[in-house]
Amino acid sequence: MIKIEAVTLEEAYKNAATTLKCSVTEMAVEVVQAPSNGFLGLFKKPAVIVATIDKSKIVAPVAERQTTEISHQEEDVAKLQEEPTHTFLNDTIMPTSFVSDQDEELEEDLASGLDYTADYDDSYDEDHMDVEEHSNIDIQAVATTVEKEVNELFKLICFDIDKIEVSPYDEQTLLIEFKGEDAALLIGKEGYRYKALSYMLFNWINAKYDVQLRLEIAEFLKNQEESVGRYLTTVYENIDRDGRAQTKILDGVLVQIALKELRERYPDKYVVIRSTRDGLKYILVNDYHTH
Repeated sequence: MIKIEAVTLEEAYKNAATTLKCSVTEMAVEVVQAPSNGFLGLFKKPAVIVATIDKSKIVAPVAERQTTEISHQEEDVAKLQEEPTHTFLNDTIMPTSFVSDQDEELEEDLASGLDYTADYDDSYDEDHMDVEEHSNIDIQAVATTVEKEVNELFKLICFDIDKIEVSPYDEQTLLIEFKGEDAALLIGKEGYRYKALSYMLFNWINAKYDVQLRLEIAEFLKNQEESVGRYLTTVYENIDRDGRAQTKILDGVLVQIALKELRERYPDKYVVIRSTRDGLKYILVNDYHTH
């Protein structure tokens, strides 16, 4: 994988193809930053892309591809101008309407039998939200060790990032922070890279050191928590008025953030993640069902 910076997207595509020695159509490209002329010469931005060879698109023999590379690149760039296929990575923070467009499905599921009556028979603790007591863990020593190991793990990454900082967040949780010029590239569109990194790091750290993980990349988690906090204001009003509520369908890390906030605010209520038929997640809040 390489990062290319150029005045225009077309030039960036050409340079990437030349560096990778392939055709433009044989690359998987993600646009990190679209070019901008700025205003009166100020705030001008170059085009920045991340590219790699997509082996599934390579059909011509290497020798043949190299002899026709230049002409193909010109044709490919023209085609890309007409039908852009790149994905913008600078849209890393969830949009204001961060809930899914599939809320109609949620309503159908509720109408077909999913209601507020909640017995304690769900997978109440999903992923790694709840923490058991581990009084014998030296969290500072673990943080020091993990910081050394995680920096060793990422030392060959092609992105420009600062030294990865690891510190205790609480007695059972490590805070891992990625900062630097290219740190946002580790988030990915709508957080898909963030999710993958969080899953990978948690499974390693939890299995080896028996601690929890809080992953922060270029303030992504902070921004998500603020977005969820704004959305939950309405949910709080419904719970305080009716004693129960459910959220809309939440994507990715948002459902975990909302779950934590709701459990902390309503410790005496039943707060659980539920799934639709297609596996989409939302949160149900109700009083415990008594028998």
